[in-house]
Amino acid sequence: MDPRPVLRLGHSPDPDDAFMWWPLLELDGRAPRIASPRFRFEAVAADIEALNKRAAAGSDLLEISAFSCATYARIAGSYALTACGSSVGDGYGPKVVARTPRSPESLRRAHLAIPGEGTTAFLVTNLMLGAGSFRATAVPFKEIPERVAAGEFDAGIVIHEGQLTFAEQGLVLVEDLGRWWRAQTGLPLPLGANGVLRALDARHGAGTLLEVGALLARSVQYALDHREESVRYALGFADGMAPELADRFIAMYVNHWTLDCGPTGRLAVRTLLGRAADAGLLPRVSEPDFVPAGA
Repeated sequence: MDPRPVLRLGHSPDPDDAFMWWPLLELDGRAPRIASPRFRFEAVAADIEALNKRAAAGSDLLEISAFSCATYARIAGSYALTACGSSVGDGYGPKVVARTPRSPESLRRAHLAIPGEGTTAFLVTNLMLGAGSFRATAVPFKEIPERVAAGEFDAGIVIHEGQLTFAEQGLVLVEDLGRWWRAQTGLPLPLGANGVLRALDARHGAGTLLEVGALLARSVQYALDHREESVRYALGFADGMAPELADRFIAMYVNHWTLDCGPTGRLAVRTLLGRAADAGLLPRVSEPDFVPAGA
């Protein structure tokens, strides 16, 4: 039996996350492409809102987890952000969609389907429209387009591949939240974050967070360097998407921002959390700290 401790890695069941983390996993009896002499990695795939809630629960915390950037303010005591693994919308992002053309202002007092109260998409919609100005109902993200198209909601916020496919269900764009955010701040929109449990240094020795951060960065780099192989694996999480569409979606959210969010990405996180705190939408946190992408 392998004596190395397991680090559970939570990620959304979508092609972009699968693309960047598969090199850390033992698959079909084959050793990981990025192997650690000290640790084994085990993937835990779950809806991003489920990961948000698990990270905030305070018990049975995953050693490494994706979560919405908006959730970080509530879990900063448990997790340190990693400089790699972020999903950043560089002038684009989740989209508010409806059955017929309408203005963003008309969404005030409307009923919106949202992918979860802990998501960055919901937070930015509140910043755009004003907290409490619309009615929101959390819906599994894959159901949002069809339920908006069916008339159950006035509009909906689509994330993940729904950003590319909503028109196929007869829906029209009301606002691109990443575009709105850039117009407001001049910055990219930090959507998904990745974090490492702060307790790992105490459990496994000083420097463990740095070691894990370096392994994560190597995984993302390997995936990008071996794109064709990585896309083939990620298609298993693409829910029937055509390979070309899946590749396009992966390119949107696994790129240079994902390797290292850099000073601009860090500023974007600070700005989002600060504006949310100013609006009373999130608790105020001290300067977010990031585990470097290299060690």
